[in-house]
Order: sequence, then C-alpha cells, then structure tokens
Amino acid sequence: MEPLKGSFFLRQVVLEYTALESIPYFSECSAEMEALGYTLVELKVVPRSGAFHVSAVIASGDPGRDIGVSDCSRAHHALLPKIAVLLGRSEDDIYMEVGSPGIERNIKNAAEFAVFTGRLVRVWDRNEGDWVSGRIVSSDTKSVVLDVEGEGSRTESYDDIAKAKFLH
Repeated sequence: MEPLKGSFFLRQVVLEYTALESIPYFSECSAEMEALGYTLVELKVVPRSGAFHVSAVIASGDPGRDIGVSDCSRAHHALLPKIAVLLGRSEDDIYMEVGSPGIERNIKNAAEFAVFTGRLVRVWDRNEGDWVSGRIVSSDTKSVVLDVEGEGSRTESYDDIAKAKFLH
C-alpha cells in the first residue's frame, strides 16, 4: 500500500499510559470517591467562560457491580464541594457531570486497565490486525496481561494496542 501524498501524514495510533495521579485534582477527588466505595476512572476539569466544566467517571470497586443513577448522584454531591474548594470557586461557577463507564466504554488511557482488573475487554492488536479478547489479570505502565480463553495468559504491550473497549 502506498502512503498518502501531500500534506497528509499517517499516524501510528497507540494506547498511551498517563498516570492517573498526574491528572490535576485526580488524587484528591479519587480519595473522596474511595471513601464512598467508588473508583474514580476519569476526571476532566476545563475552564469555560469564567466558570469550570467538570466531567467525572466513576466505577464500582466490584467488577460485577454496575453504577446507577443514584451512585452518580451520590458521587456528584460529594465531588462538587471538593472541586469548589480545590479550584477556590463557588459551586455556582462549576457545571459538573458524573457518569458510569458504560457497558461499551472505550478505554482512553492505558492506566484504566488497573482500575478495571477482572473485567472482560477486547484490544485491537496492531501487529495481528485483529481484536484480542480476555479478562484483565494485571497491568503496569507498559503492558496489560489478559486471560484469553483457550490461550491462557497473554501480555499485550500498550505500544501494540491501537484501541481497547469493554466486552459485554
């Protein structure tokens, strides 16, 4: 296959690892969620027109338990005052959404594999050009170990994963 000509560049897509603790306000908010029995998966704090838009995704510590509306409401009530203090702003200056990962979540950050240990996922292996499905056994900053049915334990380097998502 011939590469595209002109000003277009083909980009190799890989799943990147960003330590969750390096995300602004994540550690403080994660502790707040753990106190309620939840795991903070994702946190985005974006300034917008003099206010802040906060988006949080929470999961249950138990891979077999789903997050419902009441869980999101409980997390919202706990996180909003915490974020307001961290930002030094009034709660009126913050628009906040709290949601669950969903049953077909695309894993956006390789650090999420540790959060979802025990869940079934599928990863697109760039070397094979196909999906590999398995249960997350463990992960670190470079790779994830999946228990693949009929194959056993398989280590996938994040450099070889183009995308990943939950299996339902």
